[in-house]
Amino acid sequence: MAEFVVVFVTYGSEEEALKVAHALVEERLAACANLVSPIRSIYRWEGKVWDEKEWLLIFKTQRSKFEKLENRVRSLHSYTTPEIIALPMVEGSPPYLRWIEEMTEG
Repeated sequence: MAEFVVVFVTYGSEEEALKVAHALVEERLAACANLVSPIRSIYRWEGKVWDEKEWLLIFKTQRSKFEKLENRVRSLHSYTTPEIIALPMVEGSPPYLRWIEEMTEG
């Protein structure tokens, strides 16, 4: 069976997050995307500490799709340096993992 990852990406607006979620699922780069909104992000950027509202997308995909997913996110993202983090799925329900594999084939 393939290896799978969960990918976190944050966005500055719900509209942008939804646009990217639909694109990546339609293009089979992710089996699904969960939108968690809003979240509060506190981070340092350009010498200043920011405290901002953001929207988090959680993608499920095959590890082998990560590079294409990352490139597509970068092409659609409004941030100069978007958060794109992949975490391995250590375990998962076999039927769910098969579904991810089927939805990201092609």
